[in-house]
Amino acid sequence: MGTALIILAAGQGTRMNSDLPKVLHPLGGEPLLVHALAAGAALSPERVIVVTGHGGDDVARVARDWDPELRVVQQAEQLGTGHAVLQAAADLADFSGDAVVLYGDTPFVSPETLENLAAARASHDIVVLGFEARDPARYGRLLVEGDQLTRIVEYKDATNAERAITLCNSGVVAAKASVLMELVAALGNENAAGEYYLTDIVDLARARGLSATVVRCDEAETLGINTRAELANAEAAFQTRTRAMALADGVTLVAPDTVQFAQDTVIGRDAVIEPYVVFGPGVTIESGARIRSFSHLEGCHVSRGAVIGPFARLRPGAELSEDVHVGNFVEIKNAQVAEGAKINHLTYVGDASIGARTNIGAGTITCNYDGVSKHRTTIGSGVFVGSNTMFIAPVSVGDNAMTATGTIVTQDVPAGALAVGRAEQVNKPGLAVRLMDKLRAAKARAGKGQ
Repeated sequence: MGTALIILAAGQGTRMNSDLPKVLHPLGGEPLLVHALAAGAALSPERVIVVTGHGGDDVARVARDWDPELRVVQQAEQLGTGHAVLQAAADLADFSGDAVVLYGDTPFVSPETLENLAAARASHDIVVLGFEARDPARYGRLLVEGDQLTRIVEYKDATNAERAITLCNSGVVAAKASVLMELVAALGNENAAGEYYLTDIVDLARARGLSATVVRCDEAETLGINTRAELANAEAAFQTRTRAMALADGVTLVAPDTVQFAQDTVIGRDAVIEPYVVFGPGVTIESGARIRSFSHLEGCHVSRGAVIGPFARLRPGAELSEDVHVGNFVEIKNAQVAEGAKINHLTYVGDASIGARTNIGAGTITCNYDGVSKHRTTIGSGVFVGSNTMFIAPVSVGDNAMTATGTIVTQDVPAGALAVGRAEQVNKPGLAVRLMDKLRAAKARAGKGQ
């Protein structure tokens, strides 16, 4: 039958005090919306619908970057969660499977919880995700009898007795898609906020003889983000959880609290991560690699046995093979570095290919940008690049070649050749002393003139 995923991403997030749509604020290096999409992917949905509102074009762009095939619909008026779900009706008119409603600002719902939600659908028409709250505050309350959910009541509409209930509503709902759309289409807005509450579908369902139940999860999974403070707390929770998972998977974190992970960071066991390393999105580290302190990595792949840093920066497109060494104050972008190559200090390698066992000396730069276009540098295997070499791309260097220190390479270097491209040094006897005497005298005259 399949599953459709409806992600509500229309909230303005005015309490964030930001021009950025709430669901696009980053958590673990990725927008909140991406976390919701990644969570929903556990259900292998046949159809994904993102309901946008404020900043809809920007939200749609991020959503389609994640999945070009997903569908985007807009909630032009903010009339409540039920009204938001109804915007997906046209895109589900021909869909015969289940629909699951998630929220773009609730990033921590686990795959296991969603699988439990889907399993409960086998015996109930409506399944709602609930949690026992330490401080129920203003959450909606779930009223149950046995395994049956009888009603969801919003805090503002609840009696004092109902407010004493600690089983609270996360907002996540699963139902047959056609049933869900029939129910939200029948919603009224006779409540304190004048909105169409998705929660009211339980009353409507029971009135039609349909069953409803609750699947429970840990409260931490239901954390919604509405303020900068909540975003900071969510980031802390994400990092704590991700560090614990890395340690459990056999990764050595020398000082766990100092390492920052991204939502999609992948690290193999027996890798060693030293203090103050930052992982941006798109990083894969193979088993046995070592990332030394104060390094920043994003969009890159580091192979087994490689050593990176300290103070290294790997940018998108950096592909490092086995046993590569990248040292302090080295930046690599859109470059492939073959096994055993060494780039140990003070170097920029961009838009380049570096062959196996090649040694790149300090101060080397691949000059890849002419102000309009990027150009590529290709350096073969076993090459020795002298310190302070400038490669004016596009240029190539053959296997086992060398460049002399201070060389500016403007032409291809054949295999086995030595490239020397320095200006001739000229020594002027006594000129340094005479020049300094002249400069000091001029300074003294200027001082008397004042």
